[in-house]
Amino acid sequence: MNLTEALKPDLIKIPLTGKGKTGVITELLEWLSQHHSLEDSQKVLAQILEREEIMTTGVGNGVAIPHCKTNTVTDFVIALGIHPGGVAFKSLDGKPAHIIFMLVGPDSQPGAHIRLLSRISRIISDNATREAILSCDSPEEIYKLLAEKERLLLEVIS
Repeated sequence: MNLTEALKPDLIKIPLTGKGKTGVITELLEWLSQHHSLEDSQKVLAQILEREEIMTTGVGNGVAIPHCKTNTVTDFVIALGIHPGGVAFKSLDGKPAHIIFMLVGPDSQPGAHIRLLSRISRIISDNATREAILSCDSPEEIYKLLAEKERLLLEVIS
């Protein structure tokens, strides 16, 4: 599965306004629930927060990727939010997260879950890409940027 198959423009929220890590995760999950059929969002929230307790998903460089595997979905879905002020995610570099991807995947596909996390990480590892995402004015613009970055990545790895 590709990033741009699981993430659609209507699942991108600009701006996020939640306070703190739990507030932003809750806000993104509510956004996801409004724009995608998601059963038992409270269970998914509990699973994501439980995952955060194990180890932070604040990967650094202004990015966090909260995620979980669950039996409440049959396919992968990704939401993305931009928080202008940044949110403390206990990131590895101690900096606030401004770009927050949320990945929810079926617990029956752990390998694909890891591959999607890896794909997101590779795409956003480039500083210019992160800056470009933050300078976008619309969800559609972010989606097009990510689609192009993913296309280029797939050319390199194939």
